[in-house]
Amino acid sequence: MKHTLNLIIVVSVFFVADLAYGQLNREKPAILEDVGVEEKLGDYIPMDLTFATSEGDSVTIAELMEDGKPVLLNPLYYDCPTLCGIVLDAVFNVVHDLAWSPGSEYTIISYSIDPKETSELAAESKAEIMADLERRGADEGWHFLTGSEEAITALSEAVGFKYKYDEKTGEYLHLASIMMISPEGKITRYLYGLNMSEFDLRNALYEAADGKIGSTLERAVLYCFTYDPSSQSYVPVAVNIMKLGGLATMLILGIFLTILWRRNSGSSQPPKIEFQK
Repeated sequence: MKHTLNLIIVVSVFFVADLAYGQLNREKPAILEDVGVEEKLGDYIPMDLTFATSEGDSVTIAELMEDGKPVLLNPLYYDCPTLCGIVLDAVFNVVHDLAWSPGSEYTIISYSIDPKETSELAAESKAEIMADLERRGADEGWHFLTGSEEAITALSEAVGFKYKYDEKTGEYLHLASIMMISPEGKITRYLYGLNMSEFDLRNALYEAADGKIGSTLERAVLYCFTYDPSSQSYVPVAVNIMKLGGLATMLILGIFLTILWRRNSGSSQPPKIEFQK
């Protein structure tokens, strides 16, 4: 993934612009008024929307949903010169770090917000990602979609993803964000930024799947954390930790008492009575 230079340029431009802007005006630029994310936790995405796969086949969102598997929804556009490529790299990096794999424990749906983009462009992005990821079966669980303006708008509005086309630059302005969707299509979590945490993603997927993915140990660990909106990350839950601690104590005590009981029962044989002749 070769977007380090782009990242430096983007960060530098926004940093300098922010300094200059902060000295001149505190109001948000008009072009950014309709850009951002309106969280719609608990809502359901429309499952009957039709998109095109990277192979050019027509597919509905419902057909991409697999029983029991949560979905990472990734709005972007493939020909984006800066932010989208960096966001896709951020998603790639955290997916690469995650032990769970797309196509196995969960599904990723990346969809273009530019209705002019083609399946060929989506296929190029997918080929590059799959070559770098090197995960067996990942190509079956990470979908790169393009669609009509109607389908794109409907899906974006359903998840509250607000973007705007800038006529001057010829680019789409949007926030770096991804959404977690339950296997039934329910919006369960939003994650933001270019440095996503593997642990946060694992928690978000676990949450979207209603605690039904991962090993027993992973489930126990993830049960002890909850999402904190103020820090936009997962934090420990004292009550759940205490519950698991109490359960562990009871199990250990039960095992100890069982062993002790078996030892005592094994050594408490009735004495033999010998008769003298």
